[in-house]
Amino acid sequence: MTTFTDTTLTALHLLTELDPLLWSIVGRSLWVSVLATAMACSLGVVLGAWLGVARFAGRDVLLTVLNTLLALPSVVVGLLVYLLLSRTGPLGGLGWLFSLKAMVLAQAVLVLPVVTALTRQCVEDAERNHGEQLQSLGAKPWLRSVLLAWDERYTLLTVLIAAFGRAISEVGAVMVVGGNIEGFTRVMTTAIALETSKGDLPLALALGLVLMSVVLLLNVCISALRRWRQRMDGSGTDPVQGVLV
Repeated sequence: MTTFTDTTLTALHLLTELDPLLWSIVGRSLWVSVLATAMACSLGVVLGAWLGVARFAGRDVLLTVLNTLLALPSVVVGLLVYLLLSRTGPLGGLGWLFSLKAMVLAQAVLVLPVVTALTRQCVEDAERNHGEQLQSLGAKPWLRSVLLAWDERYTLLTVLIAAFGRAISEVGAVMVVGGNIEGFTRVMTTAIALETSKGDLPLALALGLVLMSVVLLLNVCISALRRWRQRMDGSGTDPVQGVLV
């Protein structure tokens, strides 16, 4: 119990004293995850919105593959990105391996199926409710996907927050492609694993507390968005009419 108490007190001291090593790792983690989430959402929202409306041969097969990618282990993603960026890989000339760029790419690849699948489900549900009305007004699939995605923008913000939470809690892929290099590619999750194995429990616990705080903040934001959206839906405004105005 004494060891636990001492470890906790030291971890809190590192947090309150703004330990430069700790906060440099936190800043690096946030930067990598924000950039990866932005990249994944930029492509995933567009692709997911289109899949939610489009109907074509092979769509069910594509959706099955997409849903399978949701369960793809992060270390497998790391391995695939590693092979792409290795010296003999197709992207080896970029020289990104064991850099923050490789970590951003790995996280973006890992988060992309999540964003695409959730966006697709969200837009497809909206299509069932309002698609016929938009189609009767002459809206083609691409236009409907844009209008319905805009109508569900607050739900898609929840998707974005969830994607960021998935990215910042990732450890396997970033360790494979980043190498966990001190001062360069070490982020919160990889640092926690390393410091625990080294026995530096206060630093590992301090980083864990920061990571838990970030995840807690994300959940608070999701809950706040959900409650706000419920109040908006209860106001009696027709969302499709709001889009068409």
